[in-house]
Amino acid sequence: MVDVSAVSIVEDSIATPFGKLSSWRSTGREFPILLIHGSSVSKKVFRQQFASPLGERFHLVAIDLPGHGSSPDARVPEDYSLPNLAAAVHAAMDELRLGPSVVMGWSLGGHVAIELMAQGGPVAGLMLSGTPPVNRGPLGMLRGFHTGWDMLLGSKAQFSERDVERFGQMCFGEAIPPEFLADIRRADGACRATFSRSMLRGDGADQRLAIERAGIPVALVNGENERIVRLPYLNGIDTPMLWGGRSQLIAGAAHSPFFQRPDAFNALLGRFAADVAMAAANAPLRVRQAS
Repeated sequence: MVDVSAVSIVEDSIATPFGKLSSWRSTGREFPILLIHGSSVSKKVFRQQFASPLGERFHLVAIDLPGHGSSPDARVPEDYSLPNLAAAVHAAMDELRLGPSVVMGWSLGGHVAIELMAQGGPVAGLMLSGTPPVNRGPLGMLRGFHTGWDMLLGSKAQFSERDVERFGQMCFGEAIPPEFLADIRRADGACRATFSRSMLRGDGADQRLAIERAGIPVALVNGENERIVRLPYLNGIDTPMLWGGRSQLIAGAAHSPFFQRPDAFNALLGRFAADVAMAAANAPLRVRQAS
């Protein structure tokens, strides 16, 4: 287990129109990478990224979404809608003056990342893990996700202790760190209920179309044993900006490859960030040549 207390991390509280959001920032100076966590957990799930060479090289940033971790609950439930969560992240990026960044979103955080891009946020490259870019509405979600009783936990407002354990196992497997379970207990269940309704309504951009029309590099990185996302669905995503030309699968991992196989995941994220940084550095040159 990684001890983040031994890693150089700056912890801040960021003022946004949606309340103060707790954040971690590494001391790396290269291209910024923003990490957005999934439902009912917190920035702590990314500790193995901060405690790796990624955090030493790149400027890693992770925030607690409203109602999660050390961030306060939303003032009104509608702040947990997909567009408003993306707007909260956008406001945090502006407050931190991040500028164009690689954004890695996991599960719910991936949907927030796609909406952030669609809203015109400073996204230079987008990596999704455990997130199928779906068309609007219930049918789109059915095509991208497996169905099952445990999937209903993602929309349940009140968790029993058994629900906490089942949700943790669905996300992380059998070996769940106690602090992850504590974060699931702490999370505001109104977010699960409101966000699920928001997705079913089709709030925000059509996520599949947003990815297929993205003008920035997009990476799809999943565990080969993923049980929530329909992996064959991802093969039908048609975007010329797909990094490496295909979806990337990490052996021995399921829904949280950044946690279950951090070395393999970090290597992919580092290469993606380096490629995005190079493309961003060359963009002004291409503009000057075109003019």
